Formats: sequence, C-alpha cells, structure tokens
Amino acid sequence: MSLLTSTRVARVDDFSALFDTALREFLGRGPDVAPELAVEVRELIMAGGKRIRPRFAWEGWRAAGGGGDQDAVVRALVALELLQCCALVHDDVMDRSPVRRGRPSVHELFTLRHRRSRWAGSARQYGDSAAVLVGDLALAWADDALVTAGLSAAALQRAWVPWQAMRTEMMAGQHLDLLGVARGDESLEQALRVAALKTASYTVERPLHLGAAIAGAGPDVVACLREFGRDVGVAFQLRDDLIGVFGDPAVTGKPTGEDLREGKRTALMAIALSRATNGSAALLRRTLTGPVHDELVDEVCALLVELGAVAAVEEHIDVLVANGLAALDRAALDAGAKRELIRLAGKATARKA
Repeated sequence: MSLLTSTRVARVDDFSALFDTALREFLGRGPDVAPELAVEVRELIMAGGKRIRPRFAWEGWRAAGGGGDQDAVVRALVALELLQCCALVHDDVMDRSPVRRGRPSVHELFTLRHRRSRWAGSARQYGDSAAVLVGDLALAWADDALVTAGLSAAALQRAWVPWQAMRTEMMAGQHLDLLGVARGDESLEQALRVAALKTASYTVERPLHLGAAIAGAGPDVVACLREFGRDVGVAFQLRDDLIGVFGDPAVTGKPTGEDLREGKRTALMAIALSRATNGSAALLRRTLTGPVHDELVDEVCALLVELGAVAAVEEHIDVLVANGLAALDRAALDAGAKRELIRLAGKATARKA
C-alpha cells in the first residue's frame, strides 16, 4: 500500500515530504529491463535538486482551489522531476559538462566505465550514447508517472494540454540554444527567447499551468498564473546565468565560471557584448570560442562587472519579478497558495545555486 494513502496535507510544508515519498515509490517500482540505465536516472534524481517544478505545479493546483484526489496529484507531479532529469542528462551531453550535482555527469560516468573495462570502440561515443538513452528513459518514465498517478480521466485530459506543450517547448528552447551557438548569435533578444522556452516554460509557467489544469481552473486563473510563471521563469534563468559565472563551487557543485568555460551565450554575455569596446569585446568572445583558462575566467568576470552587465541583469530580474507578482492580482486565487507563490518567486530568483 502506498505511504501516501493514509496521509493528508495539513500544511504547505508537508508537500516536500509527501512528494519525496511519491518519488521514491515510483523509482522503486518493478523489475528493470535496463538496470544500467535505470540506476543512473534514480541516482541523479536522488542526488539533489530543488524540486522547484513540482512545487510550482502543486501551488498552481492549490491556487485554483485544489479538488480531486490530492495523493494522485502528488504522484502526477513526479513526472516533472523525471522530465527535469531528462533535460539535465541531455543538456550535459550537448554542453560537454563534466559535473552535475557534485558528481560526474552521466555521460562521463559511462565513459569512465568503458575505459576502465577496456571495452571495444570509442569510450566517448559509448558514454554519450548511453547518456542519451538515460535521458530518453527518464522522459518515458515521466509520461508513465503522469498517466498512472490515479488522476480522474477528466483531470488527466486537462493535464495533457500543458504537459504536451511543456515537453515540446523545452526541446524547442534547447534547439534554439544550439542554433544560437552555431550561428554565433550575440543578441539579447535571442538569449531571452531561449530563456523563455528552455527554462521559463518547463520550470515555472507550464508546471503552474499543469497544476491549475488538474484542478479544473478557469481561463482567467490559468492566464494570470502563466503570466506570473513566464516572468519569474525568465528571472530564474537570469539568476542562473549569474550563478553560472560567479557561483561558489562549494554551493553549486560546479567549477567557478562554468558557463564561461562552456561558451554559453547568455543574456549576461549579450548585455556585456552590447556595451563593450573592440578590445573588451574580443576578450569576451574568447570565452565563446575557447579554450578558457582560469586567468581568462577571472578577467572576464571582472569585465562583466565593469561593463555594468551584472547590474543590468540584476535590475532585469527585479523588474520581471515585480511584473510577475502583479499578475497574481488579476484573478481570484487561493490566498495561502498566493502567499506561497510570492515566497517561491523570491526564493527562485535570489538563490545561490
């Protein structure tokens, strides 16, 4: 019998414990056909993470008045953490990121396993290929988690609309990110478009939409939650851009200047390039083409501050959060959920990792 069946949510704080139980129950189900892949899904998910997507979805459900079997809702939101796992694994392959959540990334783990075992063929190709399959498995499990959660047929049908959109938008955003690198796009407009699709959609906007849809929310509630989610989601990505350059490795689990070493074309970099002179622009562009050494990271970090790019991103974060919070006043929402959404917006956009 599920550990959820005898538990009712008495306080907002209870959600984390219930969600963790539902997540562990799902990951512990049944025999594995591909245990080498399944173990990596489980270990990456349980290695950490902020669980921000299911939390926003839960508050979207509460904001719309709840309704239905709340235990089934908690189980359904496990799908969001599995979708995130898929995104992380594939993103690490594409970015050549060696570390994730303080441990070797999945493609690195499989590459090392190949080398140590002295198997035939390319260790790097094997590692990348296995990681793609791990991500695919997480995506398949995400669908499984949603459709087997026990939602009513009507709630599942409503949920399927934002769920389909979220998966597609996430992949479209990832492709735009790759395309921007291939084309050498340095525009702020492109960086913000990628942030809206690649991050905001599947981190805040669509999870809120998903929760509200499960609750049977009307169009006014959905519209205000999605507007809030778009603004806060982009602000979340802008904060991530700052952390990716200036974050403390002891907190982030990644090296200082990781985004610079990976040549990421972020809004932070776009703003800096738009303000740079020829000499400073050339220095910034060296991080986009690589290789990037520690001394260059230090120089570019100082330049980003000097050009006012960091301050500009901080200001944009503040404006986005203010606009998002204003959107919450445009529809009738559960008061407790609204307070929690305000708190979550602050936490998501002022974090250090």
